[in-house]
Amino acid sequence: MTLAEYIEQHSSPESDALRKITRSTHLELINPRMLSGHVQGRVLSMISQMIQPKRILELGTFTGYSALCLAAGLTEDGKLITIEHNDEMEDSIRRNLALSPIGEKVQLLIGDAKEELRRLGERQKAKDAELFDLAFIDADKKEYCDYLDLVLPLMRPGGWILADNTLWDGHIIDPAYDKDKQTVSLRAFNDKVAQDPQLEKVILPLRDGLTIIRVKG
Repeated sequence: MTLAEYIEQHSSPESDALRKITRSTHLELINPRMLSGHVQGRVLSMISQMIQPKRILELGTFTGYSALCLAAGLTEDGKLITIEHNDEMEDSIRRNLALSPIGEKVQLLIGDAKEELRRLGERQKAKDAELFDLAFIDADKKEYCDYLDLVLPLMRPGGWILADNTLWDGHIIDPAYDKDKQTVSLRAFNDKVAQDPQLEKVILPLRDGLTIIRVKG
C-alpha cells in the first residue's frame, strides 16, 4: 500500500456523483490528471464547509468535479460561478453538474476568464452583484498574476482565495525550468502573494501545491 492509498482509505469517501465524474474523466479525456481528485476534493469541500460561503468564484471548471466539491459548503441561498474557456467541455460539464442536487447552485460561464472577471467587476461597480466569499484559481497558469489582480476587487474583506498547482511538480525550485513559461509565471504569482501585506497566506504541499490566501479586512 502506498501512502497516497492509505490517505484515501482514511479520508471520507467520494459521493456517487464525484465517483462517476472521476470514472468518466479517466475514460474520456486525454489529461485526467487535471482532475482535483479524491483527497484534494475533500479538502476543498471541508474548507468551503468551514467558511460557509454565500458566493463562490471558480476559474477553470474542467469536468465540474471541484465545482461540486466547493458547492458543498454553500449556504442555502448560495451560488457558485465557474468559468471555463474550453467550449468543447460545456456538454460534459453540464452533464456532470446534473449528477448532484448541488449542481443546481452552480452557474457555468464559457469564455475567457479575464474577460468574464472584468464583466463581473463591472456588475459589482454597478452594485448588480455581491462580493465573493471564496474563490478558487485553477485555470491558465501563465495568467495567475492577472487573475489575482482581477479577483481581489471581487472579494469581500476577510474572504478566501485558493490557488491550485502552485508548486508545479516541484518545478518552482528547479533551475532546469527557468525558461518554462508556466513555471516562471507561477513563481511570479507565489512571490506576488508572499510580498502582499494585505494577504495572509500559506502553501500546502497537497498534490501539486495548494495556496490558501485570506484577504485582510
